[in-house]
Amino acid sequence: MNVTLPEQVERFRADVVALSAGEGRFGLAVSGGPDSLALLLLARAAFPERIAAATVDHRLRPESAAEASFVAGICAELGVPHTILSADEPIQGNLQAGARALRYRLLGRWAAQERLGPILTGHHADDQAETLLMRLNRGAGLSGLAGIRAATAIEGVPVIRPLLGWRRAELAGIVRDAGVAPVEDPANADPRFDRARLRAALAKAEWLDPVALARSAGALAEAEAALDWATERLVEERIEPVDGGVTLDPAQIPAELRRRLLLHILAMLAPAGPPRGDAIQRLLAALEAGETSTLAGVKAQGGAIWRFAPAPPRARR
Repeated sequence: MNVTLPEQVERFRADVVALSAGEGRFGLAVSGGPDSLALLLLARAAFPERIAAATVDHRLRPESAAEASFVAGICAELGVPHTILSADEPIQGNLQAGARALRYRLLGRWAAQERLGPILTGHHADDQAETLLMRLNRGAGLSGLAGIRAATAIEGVPVIRPLLGWRRAELAGIVRDAGVAPVEDPANADPRFDRARLRAALAKAEWLDPVALARSAGALAEAEAALDWATERLVEERIEPVDGGVTLDPAQIPAELRRRLLLHILAMLAPAGPPRGDAIQRLLAALEAGETSTLAGVKAQGGAIWRFAPAPPRARR
């Protein structure tokens, strides 16, 4: 069971090194689908003796235990250490989002126990294109349009995604050529989920180029990182502590950076959670008009210098 094209292995190795310096041992998140199995095959060929794999069994479907065992068998055949991580807590809130958060928590604990470096996942260019278009359709801002990050941390776990420049069909071909029949997750074709509906629509849109869309998402991610860098410096230069709160000098700061600074201040003074985007825009408008307003438990006063402090508790009636 080998990857038959050396150029694919070299390409994969270069993609991993570009994101991680290629040092240490890697953890692989392998579900048994074609994308993650291709990741496993490529990593086994590119970094022998330096990988370990894990499969998270969310116990959401009767087939999940057998699918995890299937991956364990493939890894045994390849000589790759493998662990099945079983969900040990209920999923909170939205099913897909909650399952994702739980998955990365389990992977993070496993990686720490095994003294692994970053977790590698099988996200690819088609995933990135779907994410970008879904978020465009929802009116997302720059942070959302940056899409799936090539290197990030989720639930405190370092994660890299070396396949974001690879097509789904190419990865499926690697698995097929290895003689492996992958697991098919029925959720990928379930029209109840936004991504499944979009995927079905994109299958008919031959004029769309997922690799080009993935490059655009990458460029937007770089712009997002540049704005984060600028925001960090403005925090140091323009925010001052005063009387239990802070002040901000907004002079000549572009609107997007003002918004990010406002989010930073709200997180400092009211860390319970960020308000919705439209609420932030209304507060910005009030501050720019010199008005006073309260949001998320923070009293904000406009003017030449903006002032922020925890709002006094409301008097009981």
